[in-house]
Formats: sequence, structure tokens, C-alpha cells
Amino acid sequence: MKPTVAAILILLCVPLLAGISFAQEITVAAAADLQFVFADVSARFHEDTGKSVKLTFGSSGNFFTQIQNGAPFDLFFSADIDYARKLEAAGLAEPGTLYEYAIGKIVLWAPNQSKIDLNRGLKVLLDPSVKKVAIANPQHAPYGRAAVAALQHEGFYEKVTEKFVLGENISQTAAFVASGSADIGIVALSLAVAPAMKEKGRYVEIPAAEYPAIEQAAVILKSSKQKETARRFLDYLKTPAMIDLLKTYGFSASGDPSSAH
Repeated sequence: MKPTVAAILILLCVPLLAGISFAQEITVAAAADLQFVFADVSARFHEDTGKSVKLTFGSSGNFFTQIQNGAPFDLFFSADIDYARKLEAAGLAEPGTLYEYAIGKIVLWAPNQSKIDLNRGLKVLLDPSVKKVAIANPQHAPYGRAAVAALQHEGFYEKVTEKFVLGENISQTAAFVASGSADIGIVALSLAVAPAMKEKGRYVEIPAAEYPAIEQAAVILKSSKQKETARRFLDYLKTPAMIDLLKTYGFSASGDPSSAH
């Protein structure tokens, strides 16, 4: 039985349609503190535009190194604005796209069943009953550096270093506490308020004056093959609805592109 002309045309069009579908997807490297909020953002973006977002979460420092070595991302959402600035200065970011999308916050987080008195603040980490304290690796995770700064501000960083359990990123750090691998952790507020973690533990905010502001910024990468869709996603983050969504996850978000210094 010979194939009809219509059948042949369909067979010829399938690869083309697949290519078009693939072209709608952008690949986003995002700091681990965005794990929950960006799942929501990308779903809404897909619903509103028909375009898909492939999200990869990790530490900002590791992503920075990967991008320098040619990793094929379209957008980079860093938890440290300096990484975005360095990519821009090196000519690896699309000029004029740097956008400060949020300011993060750190909290002390412990499981519900824990008897640790979080109201004592960071001083509770000195308690002999606290054996293991999870923080993100400060070498490449901005939230880890913020945790170190807060402990140094309190004056007892050196006394608690032997208790540290280092997470590769802030998401893994939170997982250490949730799984019982650490008694308590210094994690991102955005993770502590997410439904998946809110039910498992409790937190207190660490005063913002005790650590440098966690200024977070995004850039579209110069190597992106999907710059138009990447721009649409970045613009989508600047809409009032998405700025409000970021705020519900504990971020301070100005939504003003000029706020990127």
C-alpha cells in the first residue's frame, strides 16, 4: 500500500514541528534559593506564553565557572550580583540585560520535632546539644557567605566552625536539616516559607543588619540561541504579579531594572 501525499507531508512536517517546539524552550541556570518560586514562575510563564523553561538549580559560584567554560544556558539567575557583573564585564552576558531581581534573606531553621529554642537566635548554635549546623559552602554559595558574615558579626564564628555540615548549595543545606543530617541550619527564607518545607520545620529570621545584603541578579547570556524567549522570560519576572510572587517567598524585590547598579 503506497503512502498518500498527505501522509508523506505529515512525516516531513513532524521533524520541523519538533524543531519549532524545541526552539520554544529556554534553559535557565538558577540559584538554589529559587527552587520553589521558579517552579511556580516557569509554570505560569508556560501557561501565558506557550514557551517552556528548563530549570537547573545549583550554587551561583559553580554556575559562574560553568558559564565561563561554555555551559549552554540562556539565562543565569545568580544569588550574588557580582557573578552577573563579572559575566557582563567579560563580555559573556548580553549587554544591558543585567537585572537585580531580588534581595535574599537568611533564617535559622529547625525541624518541628526539634527542641532547639530558635528565639535565642544565632547564640543557640553554641549550645552543647547542637552538634551539627548546616550552612551552604561559602566558597561558592552566596548564602553560605552570608551565614559566615552573620556569625562573625555575633563574634563566635570560630567556636561553631567544627559543627559545620556544608551543603553544595542552599537547597542541599536545607535538605541536610530536614533529613536529620544536621540539627539546625542557616538557610534561605525563600526555602523556609515554601510549602514543601513550611510543614516540616520552623524558622526565625536573622537580622539583615548582621550580614551584607544578598543582592541577586540575572543576565541573558551572550551565547544564548534563544535570546528573544529569554528576554520575554526576564520581562515576565518584572511584571507586578511576579514581583508579588517573589515577595510571598520572602524576597525583597524592587522590580525596577534601574536598581541594578
